[in-house]
Amino acid sequence: MNRPKFSFEKPHVRIGTRGSALAMAQATSVQQALLDAYPGIEFLLRVIKTHGDKVQDRPLHEVGSTGLFTREIERALLERKIDIAVHSAKDLPAAMRPGLELAAVPERADARDALYCPAGHTLAELPEGATLATGALRRRSVLRSLRPDLQLVGMRGNLETRLRKTREDDGIDATLVGAAGLQRMGWLEQATELIDPDAMIPAGGQGALGIQIREDDDRIYDLVDPLNHDATERAVAAERAFLLRLEAGCQVPVACHAVVDGGRLTCDGMVAGLDGTPMLRDHIEGDAEDDEHLGRELADKLLAAGARAVLDALAE
Repeated sequence: MNRPKFSFEKPHVRIGTRGSALAMAQATSVQQALLDAYPGIEFLLRVIKTHGDKVQDRPLHEVGSTGLFTREIERALLERKIDIAVHSAKDLPAAMRPGLELAAVPERADARDALYCPAGHTLAELPEGATLATGALRRRSVLRSLRPDLQLVGMRGNLETRLRKTREDDGIDATLVGAAGLQRMGWLEQATELIDPDAMIPAGGQGALGIQIREDDDRIYDLVDPLNHDATERAVAAERAFLLRLEAGCQVPVACHAVVDGGRLTCDGMVAGLDGTPMLRDHIEGDAEDDEHLGRELADKLLAAGARAVLDALAE
């Protein structure tokens, strides 16, 4: 991300975000980092309600496949109603909207899935036939492979709503949420178990934030560039390249998780059927500077193993 540096003269900068408590916590963390770096500039939060926020009576995979929590925020960015958009990276479509770019990816929080069970059971300890609530097709697919005896039910709502429903509904024994959300809200101790990525590969971008700007706005790029974390940026780039090659939206049983360590990038990917079969998985590693190439190559390995037929069946 090398660009010429420009002086900044705007009196204030508007940051767009969803309005949930978690989204606000994420955007506020970016706002505070910018305030600390540039005390002479006013950074204002602007809440934008997205289509995914408005439709609460249907599972996400029935509402649409891409941009459910980003489309309206991106539109506001293009229409210059905001200057910066803060997204959960896993919500961003793999194909970037024309005119916009991912300018910075801060250091990733915990990318793992977290089990929340008020009775204190781990996934292996849940009683046979227990009810677990999750609306994510990726999680449901893996659970049908790991614990086919569980009764899976859908659940919509923001993080605090899902935790509350699990506590208060006698018919629900546990739920799965992103560990990063618990971490950012200061609730990580409520997790009964953090699921090993080897057992449940996280969604592409999970645990990371994406700071999006207009691609022609060099002054804003100059502001947000210091927030970028190189290792996280490269890992997320590989994950997004994987999803783009598969032409997979965020509401299908597809997973990809990359880690950069010491200049090396390792990446695990999965494509699965809704019932957990087939469960196609593979792994790749290489030079971290080849991030997008490695993501595409991993996708090609799964396509060679039959992933396209699985994805086409899901689309029907």
